[in-house]
Amino acid sequence: MARVIPKIFREEQGAGEEKGEYARMSAYIGAIAVADLVKTTLGPKGMDKILQSMGGPGTGRGVSFTNDGATILKSIPIDNPAAKIIVDTSKTQDIEVGDGTTSVAVLSGELLREAEKLTQQKIHPQIIIRGYRKAVGAARAALEGMAQDHSADPVAFRQDLINIAETTLSSKILASHKEHFAKLAVDAILRLKGNIDLSCIQIVKKVGGSLHDSYLETGFVLDKKIGVGQPKRIENARVLVANTALDTDKIKIFGARVRVDGVEKLAEIEQAEKDKMKKKVDKILAHKCNVFISRQLIYNFPEQMFTQAGVMAIEHADFEGVERLALVLGAEITSTFDHPEMTKLGHCDLIEEIVIGEDKVIRFSGVSKGEACSIILRGASTQILDEAERSLHDALCVLAQTTKNTRTVYGGGCSEMLMARAVDELAVNVPGKESLAVEAFARALRQMPTIIADNAGYDSSQLVAELRALHHREGAGCAAGLDMEKGTVGDMKQLRILEALKSKQQVVISAHDAAEMILRVDDIIKCAPRQRGGGHGHAH
Repeated sequence: MARVIPKIFREEQGAGEEKGEYARMSAYIGAIAVADLVKTTLGPKGMDKILQSMGGPGTGRGVSFTNDGATILKSIPIDNPAAKIIVDTSKTQDIEVGDGTTSVAVLSGELLREAEKLTQQKIHPQIIIRGYRKAVGAARAALEGMAQDHSADPVAFRQDLINIAETTLSSKILASHKEHFAKLAVDAILRLKGNIDLSCIQIVKKVGGSLHDSYLETGFVLDKKIGVGQPKRIENARVLVANTALDTDKIKIFGARVRVDGVEKLAEIEQAEKDKMKKKVDKILAHKCNVFISRQLIYNFPEQMFTQAGVMAIEHADFEGVERLALVLGAEITSTFDHPEMTKLGHCDLIEEIVIGEDKVIRFSGVSKGEACSIILRGASTQILDEAERSLHDALCVLAQTTKNTRTVYGGGCSEMLMARAVDELAVNVPGKESLAVEAFARALRQMPTIIADNAGYDSSQLVAELRALHHREGAGCAAGLDMEKGTVGDMKQLRILEALKSKQQVVISAHDAAEMILRVDDIIKCAPRQRGGGHGHAH
């Protein structure tokens, strides 16, 4: 006689649950699938993905190509709850450190793959979790043990920063010009003098030229035009940054109808409008500024008045531009002009128009926040520029973090192998079944160099076995890692392949957290969507 299973869920409405083994498999498979998606983008020889949004008929819009893990994962529509956890973890890595987004996803995927094998051998997930926890402690201790700090010596520290930037960029589109861009990024970060507010660094993208033509412009570049007939160059500028509408020479009340019994009456209304406008402009001029920048439109009439007063007026500086500009010039954004004595004007030594490619832009040099600068990116197409900006942003974030946490570790799979070695040694001393989980953790760590070698088309089994032998022979001071230019095992110290300790640490912590969270799942319950309309079936 068949057993009758009592129905708890309204399955006809799309609710349901997956229990035990099925739930676990569903969670593992979803997470591993996401990890495998970005796996091929790992390392200096990683491949790129094209993300194409299907919106808009026949437009070339929505096509971006990237190998930035966070960007890829952000863009894919995901239904699997476990996969969402991995995506969120990589976002966290992006916010916290800026780089290492792919590594987090891949490492947590590998941890789950190992855990899946163990659960098939009838080992309870909680035992695996306990083992992983012990392993993470050992891995972090080993990582911190190998970290070095050169922050006391400015020359060595600068070299460290350049090496970190080159390592970060070597897996991105900028790899072919990495020396050039690493120098750009380091110069920009060192200008900040330890302040890690990246909004002082503005990235301006201009199509044309090649990536190699990109350069660092000290000061601030605003991608706007100067009003007609106004001075194109102003020294010792006093800048009023405003968010106000200077286009009231039209009656703007919707649906307003004015009946007049003669043309001269109309002229009076226009005159009143003009007088109102003139008053406003006079108030602005009373601030004794010689540059006026507004976020909104400036109409012809007020523009003429500014021209007569010899004031440079710039309209429509987009919002981020205005915010940044106010920050950099030390000004406040004003919208009312009744108290000139209370308004804070911005200052800079020189404002002039310069030409980049075929476009004119306005350059502010000698700004009061002296550390501000702009990086001008050039490239053949908008997609390339977008990807270059993402890559550069990753590098800037990592460098900013490194100026705060100055310790560095070796890259190229070296630190993973070191951690794996420490975890292996721990496994020998852990009694009981947990030792299997600890060994599994070490295997997952060793997957990282394996994948880097696979992506470059080299023999990963051979290389990783060599690496492992070297690390076991030489112990904690070993600097052996993968040399992906030659496809051999190389010395990371000589190759100057460095990474920020903070970045590596965060990768291990986040990946472990994500894996543990998914390991704890044994039941997935889907709630029915609330039915629209119909008086019954309210889910509150």
